Amino acid sequence: MKKYLPTVLKLVAAFILLQTLYFKFSGAQESIDLFTKLAGENEAYMRIGTGILELIASILLFIPSKTWLGAFLTVGLMSGAVFSHLSKIGIEHNNDGGTLFTLAIITLISGGILLFINKKSIPIIGEKF
Repeated sequence: MKKYLPTVLKLVAAFILLQTLYFKFSGAQESIDLFTKLAGENEAYMRIGTGILELIASILLFIPSKTWLGAFLTVGLMSGAVFSHLSKIGIEHNNDGGTLFTLAIITLISGGILLFINKKSIPIIGEKF
């Protein structure tokens, strides 16, 4: 189990991050509505920028020497998503029953565990763990 856990966590996090990219990059109305709540008239910049960062995080998760960086980016992005849901969007968005919020929590936890597992790989501070 210990051997496969990192791979499973990477797949879970990357799958969730990557499956939302279609909506962000294609300008799906649900995505536009969500980011308009967060950024107003600058929604396109935030939506596309977030998508680019999520794509980068997903790729980094599968580069062994950079897994820690992908996990760190994932934790940062999903912390922002969870905070946004709790402060502006609401747990339920567009009658989704809280699905987006739940996926953000799952991805945050996956990224957090991966960051913990790979803590010794973090430059400078990793040696202290």
